[in-house]
Amino acid sequence: MTKTTMRAGVAAAVSVLALTLASCGSDSSGGSGAAPVQIKFDGDYNEKAWEDVRQGGTLTLAINEIAEQQNPDHGDATGYTSTLAGWYLPQVTLMDGKGTVRANPDYLTGMKDEVKDGKTVVTYDIRPEAAFNDGTPIDWRAFETTWKALNGSNPDYIVSATDGFEAIESVVRGENDKQVVVTYNREFPWWFNQFSSVLHPALRDPEVFNKGFLSKLPDQWGAGPYKVGTADFQGGTVTFVPNEKWWGPKGRLDTVTFRQMESQASLNAFKAGEIDATGVADKERLAAARQMGDKVEIRTSMRTANVLLTLNSKAPLLKDVQVRKGIMTGIDRSQMAAIQFNGLDYTEKLPGSFVMFQFQDGYKDIFGDLVSFNPDEARKILDDAGWTVGGDGVREKDGQKLSLKYVLVGDDQGSKALATALQKMLKDIGVDLQVQSRPSSDFAKILETKDFDVFASAFNSGSPDGVAYFGQVYASDSTLNNSGTGTPELDRKIAELQKLPTAKEQIEKSHELEKEGLSTYGIMPWANGPAMSAVKPGLANIGPAAFASVAKENIGWEK
Repeated sequence: MTKTTMRAGVAAAVSVLALTLASCGSDSSGGSGAAPVQIKFDGDYNEKAWEDVRQGGTLTLAINEIAEQQNPDHGDATGYTSTLAGWYLPQVTLMDGKGTVRANPDYLTGMKDEVKDGKTVVTYDIRPEAAFNDGTPIDWRAFETTWKALNGSNPDYIVSATDGFEAIESVVRGENDKQVVVTYNREFPWWFNQFSSVLHPALRDPEVFNKGFLSKLPDQWGAGPYKVGTADFQGGTVTFVPNEKWWGPKGRLDTVTFRQMESQASLNAFKAGEIDATGVADKERLAAARQMGDKVEIRTSMRTANVLLTLNSKAPLLKDVQVRKGIMTGIDRSQMAAIQFNGLDYTEKLPGSFVMFQFQDGYKDIFGDLVSFNPDEARKILDDAGWTVGGDGVREKDGQKLSLKYVLVGDDQGSKALATALQKMLKDIGVDLQVQSRPSSDFAKILETKDFDVFASAFNSGSPDGVAYFGQVYASDSTLNNSGTGTPELDRKIAELQKLPTAKEQIEKSHELEKEGLSTYGIMPWANGPAMSAVKPGLANIGPAAFASVAKENIGWEK
C-alpha cells in the first residue's frame, strides 16, 4: 500500500525514514529569524552502510498511536500501524530517496521483468534460507497468499487497497519453490512496487487476515533482523529485539522501543534525552530543538505527503455536494498553510493533486482550477442550496442548523490554531463548526467509525508513482476514501485508466479523472511541506527521507 493515513497535527513522532504525521504550526504568521529551511529532496537521514554502524545501543522513539488493528494491509490500518509493522515483517524490496526500487538482497537473489504476449511477467528468486519466524519458508506461496488476499476478488478480506494486485493474472511456482512467477493481465508499468512485503500463508484465511493482528503483533508471521519483544497495548509501549532466526546481517541495535505519546510529551521526552528523535516541523518545537545546540541535529527533506481536510459525505448535513462545495469555497487554504508553516521560514504553492507532488514532472494543479477562496461565492452556493442565515448568523434549512462536528486529535497548539481558524472562516459564511477534542490514541477509531463531519489528516505516500494507486484515493469502495464520495461511473473510469500500457498515458489520463474525483468536494489538499526531525547526533539511517526505505539492520549509531 503506497498511501497511509496520519493525523494532521504537529510533527511529534518520527518513524524510521518517514515523518509519521502531518505537521501544523502555531497561530500567527511571521519568520523565526533563523536560517531558512534547506530542503533535501532525496532525504536527510544520515545514510550509512551497515559496516559504518556500530554494534549495540538502543533506539527509542515516540508514536502517536498504537492501534488495535496491527495488520498494515487491513482497511482499518493507519500509518502508525505500518511504522510498527516495518520492524518485524518481511522487507522484500528497498527504495532510495527518489523512489527507485531495488530487490532487498536479504530476501531476493533476483528480480526481473519482461513482456510476453503483451503481458508483464516478473520473476522473483528468493533466498534459500528465507523463512518466517515460525519456520514456514518464504517461497512462492507467500507471494500467492499476498496476491489472493489483496486483489479484491474475495470480499471477505477487509483490505486497505487492491491497486495493482487486481491486475495480476497469476502467481505460480517457477523452477522450484523458491522462484515465483507473477504474470499481469496486461502491460503493467508499476510492477516494481507491488511486493514490497509478503504475507505468511496463514493469512490465506480471511478470518485470520482480519482478526489475527487485533491487539497484538503476531511475531510468528514476521521475518527480519528484529522480532517483537513486548507489545503492551494498554501501557502504550512496543519493543523489538534482535531475531536469533535471522539469516542476514545482524541488526545493529540491542533494543528498539516505541512509546505512545501526545505531542507535548514527546517534545519534553526528547529534551530530557528519553527518546532519540522527534518531529519538529512546527515553530515552537523547532525553536526548542535549536536551543539544544550541538546536542541535536535538525534533518529536513521534502515531505511526501498531502495534508487534507475531509468532509464526510455520509453525514446528514453534508450529503448535498453543493453544501460541500460551498464550505470548501469558504475556506482560505493559504491561511491554513500559513499556520502550518509559521516560524519555519518555508513557503510553497498550494497543492492541487493527491496523485502527484509539485516537484514531479507531469504535476498539474487540479484542485486550484476547481476551487478558489471566495466567501461571497460560498454564501451564494449555500443560499442556492436552500440554507438561509438565521438570526444567530447560522444557516438553517427545514428547521435544522448547519452545525458540523470537527474532531481535533492531539494536544499540539498548531492543531488547535487550525481548528480556531476554520471555525472563524466557516462562521463568516454562516456555518457553525463545533470542535470536539480527542486523544491521538483515538485516531484509527475516528476514521473506522467515521465519527466526524470535518476532519484533518494526511496521506503519506510510500511511492512516487501515485497514479498507480489512484483508486486508493478516489474509488468509492476504498477504505482510504474517508469522505465516502465516489461513483460507480468513476470506478469504471479508474479501472480503464489502470489498463493503459504506459506510465505516461496513465499520468495524462489521471488529470481528467482527478478533476472528476475532486469535483465531489470530499477532500481538500492544503499543504505538503517539509519533513523535519530533531535527531541525536550520530544516529544513522533515521530521519526524513522522501521516498527512501533502508534495511532495518542498517539503523543504529555510527562508528
